[in-house]
Amino acid sequence: MNRLYNIILINGKVLLSIIARLSFLLTPESKLKKFAKGQQGLMKQIQAEMSCRRDYATPVIWLHASSLGEYGVARPIIKHLKQQGKYRIVVTFFSPTGYEALNVHHPEIDHIFYLPWDTARNARTFIETVHPQKAIFIISEYWVNYLNELRVRSIPTFLISAVISRNAPFFKWYGGLFRPSLKAFTHFLVLNRQSGENLKSLGYRNFSVIGDPLFDNAIAVASTPYQNPIVEKFTYGKEVFIAGSVSDRKDLQLVCHLANRYRDVRFIIVPHEISEEVLNDIKFNLDGYALCYSECDDNTDFSDTQTLIIDFLGALAFLYRYGKWAYVGGGFTPYLHSIIEATVYGLPVAFGPMIQRKVTPNELIQLGIGRVVRSEKELEQWFEALKDAPRQLERIKSTALDYSRENSGATSNIIQILA
Repeated sequence: MNRLYNIILINGKVLLSIIARLSFLLTPESKLKKFAKGQQGLMKQIQAEMSCRRDYATPVIWLHASSLGEYGVARPIIKHLKQQGKYRIVVTFFSPTGYEALNVHHPEIDHIFYLPWDTARNARTFIETVHPQKAIFIISEYWVNYLNELRVRSIPTFLISAVISRNAPFFKWYGGLFRPSLKAFTHFLVLNRQSGENLKSLGYRNFSVIGDPLFDNAIAVASTPYQNPIVEKFTYGKEVFIAGSVSDRKDLQLVCHLANRYRDVRFIIVPHEISEEVLNDIKFNLDGYALCYSECDDNTDFSDTQTLIIDFLGALAFLYRYGKWAYVGGGFTPYLHSIIEATVYGLPVAFGPMIQRKVTPNELIQLGIGRVVRSEKELEQWFEALKDAPRQLERIKSTALDYSRENSGATSNIIQILA
C-alpha cells in the first residue's frame, strides 16, 4: 500500500513540474499555478534559510496547516509557545492562501514555508533540515511519508482539532494507504467523543477530547482593535450582511440572489480565493452597483454602492464586526469554512449542508444561531425571518456570545498536553 501511495505522489510531483513549466498558460491568480511555482526549488530554499537563521540552541516546533482557515487553530497555540520563549516556530502550508497571507511578516513565526511534496525523499530531507523537537498537524493532515519519518525518528507528533468520522479515509476501501500513518501520532486531540470512539475501533486509545482552539483565536481577533476607514465609510449607518469565504458557484448564487432581492441592505462579500475571474463573476451576478476594495480610497462615494467585494486576504475574521447577519461559504463542498469567526461577534449565520466534518455547525443549529440552507429560497426565508426582528437578533447575539465563552480555553489544555 505504501508503495502505491509513493507511486501516486511521484507521478504527482512530475505533473507539478510540468505545470510549473507551462504556467504561462494559467492566469497569474491561479491557485494551481502558485502552488506549482511554490514547489519549484523549495527544498533548497528551506535548507538555505534554516542554515542561515537557525539558532541551534533553541529547539524547533513544526506546525503544519493545510490553509489559512486551519491556521486559525494553530495561531493561539503558536502565541502561547512563543510566550514561553523556549522554541523556534516553523509553520508549513499546503495551500497558497495560507502561505501568501502570512509569509511577508509574522513576528510570532520564525520560518514559514510551503510543505514540500510528500515523497519519501522530501520527507527525510525536510525532517533532517528542520530537525523538529515536536510536530503538530492541524485538523486532518495525513501525509504518509512525513508521518512515517517522524515515527521512525521517534519525534513526538500531535494531531489537533481532529474530527475522526466514519467518512474519514481510514474507513474507506483505500484506507490501507492511510491507517498506518496514525501510528506516528503520540496523541490525538479530538473535538468530540464520537471521534474518540472511532479511534478506539481502529485500536487507538491515546486521545483526549479537547475543545476547539478556534474559539480562542476568534475571541482574540474579535477583541483586537481594528480600523478600516474604507469599510467603515461603506458601512456607516447601514445594515450590513457579511458573506465570508464564498468558495464556489453555489455560494455565489445564493449570496448574489439575496443581495439582488434586498437592495436596502449593504453586502460585504469576501471570496475565499481572489482572482480576476472570481471578482468579475461576482460583479456579473449582482444587479446593484458593486466595487472591489482595491478600487476604493478614503474619498470614494459609496452612496450608490450596494456591495463591497474584499479583494485581499487575511481580514475576514476582523470584518465580521461590521455585520448584522452572516453567510459562511464552503458548505456545498466537504470544506465548510470557519463559522466560529462570525459566531464570536454574536451574528446569526447560515451555511451550506455539508457539515459532517465539523462539530460546531450542529451545535449552532440546536441553539438557534446557525441554519443550513440548500437553496436561494431557503437563504431568503432565513434572512427574511431575521431582517426586522431586533428581539430575535438580540437573543441570538446573547446566546452566541455565551456559547463562545463556554467553549473558550482549549488552548491552555492543549499546551499542557504538548508540554
